Parts: sequence; structure tokens; C-alpha cells
Amino acid sequence: MKTLASSLLLTALAGSAVDLPLPTPEQLAWQKMELTLFCHFGVNTFTDREWGDGKEDPAIFNPTALDVRQWTTAAKEAGFKLLILTAKHHDGFCLWPSAFTEHSVKNSPWRAGKGDVVREFVDACRAADLKVGLYLSPWDRHEAVYGTDAYNDHFCKQLTELLTNYGRVDEVWFDGACGEGPNGKTQVYDWPRYYALIRSLQPQALMAICGPDIRWVGNESGVAREGESSVANGRWYPAECDVSIRPGWFYHEAEDSQVKTVEQLLDIYFKSVGRNSVLLLNVPPDRRGLFAAADVTRLQEFGAATRALFADRVAAGDKPAPAAADCAAKPFNLIEVREDIAQGERVQAYRVEACQAGQWRTVARGTVIGHRNLHRVPETTAEAVRLVIEKDLGEPAVSFAVYRAPMTGTWASGSPTAPADNR
Repeated sequence: MKTLASSLLLTALAGSAVDLPLPTPEQLAWQKMELTLFCHFGVNTFTDREWGDGKEDPAIFNPTALDVRQWTTAAKEAGFKLLILTAKHHDGFCLWPSAFTEHSVKNSPWRAGKGDVVREFVDACRAADLKVGLYLSPWDRHEAVYGTDAYNDHFCKQLTELLTNYGRVDEVWFDGACGEGPNGKTQVYDWPRYYALIRSLQPQALMAICGPDIRWVGNESGVAREGESSVANGRWYPAECDVSIRPGWFYHEAEDSQVKTVEQLLDIYFKSVGRNSVLLLNVPPDRRGLFAAADVTRLQEFGAATRALFADRVAAGDKPAPAAADCAAKPFNLIEVREDIAQGERVQAYRVEACQAGQWRTVARGTVIGHRNLHRVPETTAEAVRLVIEKDLGEPAVSFAVYRAPMTGTWASGSPTAPADNR
């Protein structure tokens, strides 16, 4: 059977690579996951707020049917590889029975005060062969010593509980929220001390956002920049794109009708995973302790949609070679370009060309490839397609493929490139 030919054309080889920043094995594995899931859960779920004030009565936390296995099943079926739980948000309420505060599940009626959400979370993740991430807010609006040196001691004690009592933790997620405590003081966080403690207790754990291993992409819309690089400030520092499936981060019943559509999630996928970044999608459990039906349905649809994107591969290439001369023209609308980032980011500029009636024309362009770039293009029928490397920092190790994917939204209307991102 005649098929669309493909080839690589390396036009700017620079010989041996310069000394490039490289990912650690843990960073490399993290980037290959591509899809991770956030679970915002806590007293805010029951007060219908986004930020608690630390004055909540622990008795308000009482999920009626908590089952983390339902979360992990929905996440895994949709293609997610790691889950992150908000073990403590800004309100200071701990989802584990911390020995260092009374503001925790141990003073909740849930499980008769014997419950431990963190334990149930890590056990469910491991049973589903999913990686474990924990979020611990540095800001604590409940803790009386917040704003003093004693708080750094307190925070390290809680970190130690989480990183010694629950087995392997793969990601520790810190945001940079810093406000007044109940004493009216703000805190100077001892980040070097926190990092050193994590490295000593969980040396494989990646520290995200306010951490040295994974950086925030800079917005909460799930959108990376075109040409997003995993190198920042001269070191390997890949980007994570966080966004919620709903308008808020915690569950609010009023938002049940505002879950993002599958078309919106696919657009986010292309602008995060498709731009050399990892997507962190938030799905908040409800007051029962379950993902709401609308969210589960959307995860199922999203998983099916992303799998369908790559079901019909038209052609692929990973070696320099001339295009075949005798090939049937075939249509495609999706281009995937990959680089072996274990060797660093070598490609700095490239283009993809399609051959139509013997003439080559450019159908997509890019700068940094990194782990993965995806280009949505109007449906194009061609006899051959090739990847041309225009600029590099050493001999690239790249591959590419073209697909005929189901088209939805602006893609289906012939406008695959969405309007400029709202930054």
C-alpha cells in the first residue's frame, strides 16, 4: 500500500553539542508524564469559599462518602499519571491528624475523628499505580506563630510528618502565597531550610512552583508560551501549567454547570502539553468526597478525545532520508514533533514542509521542540512531509509524525490557531 512519505532534513548541524543543561532522571520522568491532576479539598469545600480564614470549626469537615479510589479511577482512565492533594491550604486545616495543630481532621466528626485523608489518598494512588504529590501551603491563617521564626520550625515539623509517614512522595507543591497571620504579621519563609529537609527525607521528590525543580508557567489558564523552553536561568527548569476544570479551585455546587467543555480542555492540552509543558488540571472533590458527575463525565470525554487525536497516524520519521518518490497523497491535520530531551534542548528553530504536486511548502514552524510540540493545521493533502531543522546547538535527536485527527471547535472551522492568549 502506498502511504505518505516522511523524512527529516537536518540543515544546520553544529557538530558536537555544547555543554547544555540536562534534566535529572526525576525531571525527565515527570515531563514524560505530561498529564497531572490537582485535587483541592478541605474546609473550603464545606464553607463554599476559595480561601478560608483559619477560624473554621473542624466539625464542618465531614464528607459523607469519601472514596479516593473514585478519584484515581477517573484520573487514570483519562490518562493522568500523578495526583496532587491539598494536604493543607491557606486556612491551616490539615487533612491528616497532625500532632502540631488542633486544626485538623482529628477534631472532625468524619471517621469519628480517626480519619486521615492523606493516608487514603496515597494508598489509593499506589493501588492505581499513580504517582503521589502533596501540596502544603506555606501561608497558614490559623497558626498563631505565623510571622515569627517559630513558624518555620512548625512548618518543617508538618513537612516531616508528611514526608516520613506516608511512603514515597513524588512531587511537593508550594505556592508563594504570603499574607498576615492571626497575629497580624507576615512570614519570611526559610525556603533553603525547606528544600534541604525535603532532599534529606525524599531525595527523589520534585519541588514545584516555589521550588528548584519545576516552575510555574506564569498564569492559571493552563497556557504555555509558544516555544516554551525547559531551560531557564541557565538550568533545567521545566514548566507546569495549572488550571481548574471549573471557574474555582474548590468545589462549589453553583459551578456544576460551568465545567469546561471537552473542546476547551483540548485547546488547553494543545497549549500546554503541545508546547513542551506538563498540564496540571484541577478537579475538586465535592462535599461527599467524590468527583462530581459532571467532572467525571468530562474527564472521560477528555481522555477519549486525546486518544483519538493520535489514532490515525499518516506518516512518521526519525532518520534523515529523502522523501519517497512514489507515494499516494494523503490528508493530515496534526503534526507532532519530539526531541530526546535527555540530551538537552538542541533544536532552536525548525519548520515542517508538505510536498504537493512536487512543490514543498511550509505548513508549521517552531523554535524549541523540547519533549513535545503539537501543531494543529488546516487539513492538508500531500505526497510527502519533512521536518527541517533550521538552527541547533548540536546534532538533534528528533522524531516527528503526522496524523489525521478528529477536528472540533475553531480547528473544525478552519482556524486551528486560537486568538492570542489572554495574559
